[in-house]
Amino acid sequence: MHIYFYLRPVGTLELPFSYNHIVQAAIYNSIDSKLASFLYEKGFEINGRKFRLFSFSRLYGEYLQDKNLSKILFPGEVRLVVSSPMEQFCQSIANVMLSRGYIRLGNCDAQVEKMTVQQFKVDEEKITIRALSPVVVYSTLLRPDGRKYTCYFQPEEPDYDVMVENNLRKKFQAFYGKEAPAGEVKVKRIGMIRQNLVNYKDTIIKGYSGKLVVTGPKELLQMAVDAGLGSKNGQGFGCVEVCENLQRNDDSCINKAQSLDFSVE
Repeated sequence: MHIYFYLRPVGTLELPFSYNHIVQAAIYNSIDSKLASFLYEKGFEINGRKFRLFSFSRLYGEYLQDKNLSKILFPGEVRLVVSSPMEQFCQSIANVMLSRGYIRLGNCDAQVEKMTVQQFKVDEEKITIRALSPVVVYSTLLRPDGRKYTCYFQPEEPDYDVMVENNLRKKFQAFYGKEAPAGEVKVKRIGMIRQNLVNYKDTIIKGYSGKLVVTGPKELLQMAVDAGLGSKNGQGFGCVEVCENLQRNDDSCINKAQSLDFSVE
């Protein structure tokens, strides 16, 4: 499920260029405290891997850049998208945000003006998606001297599809407690994709954004749509939405499901 929050900052929202950790903290502070503790400390675990099984987008809206202060300024409405396969998570953040009426982003309060809920239903073994936050696919390797280093991959590079598929299978098994259906997952880019470098708590993370065609078992595609594609979803990477028309050249994507609007009086 995807929840679109339309937010109105009180004054101008000022954030550092890399603000994932700020939005992440705001989300944890906007759900039930027990659920937040579970996701932060444990999450859904399988074979030593932990998955938070939620993701979130960049902040969308008109903005200015102050390069001298390394800040991004949002003077008006911003949109935040949060997605998860967990009904409890979606209900919790929706209820808290609507009842509280605002979200704290750094040192600024942003009023919740409207909320839209969308369920992207995957009913075919092929979907077209747009990345709302960079998709991260990586492997940790060892240098000859024993030191670790991280190798990041982009769509259509060797091993990219296998790593995406393995990640989705682990998420599926961690969440549902059973093996995912057989079938390969393949990812193809549509047009140009953009490389994004994000400084997350003093660690540079490389991801890619753009439009992608993903094929594979419907159950795994649904997990990609809801929980996020690739790794580090709970840190604000791999949030995607489904596009209906392959030929669209703009940045809009049309979902296949009905949406519900909740306006804050």
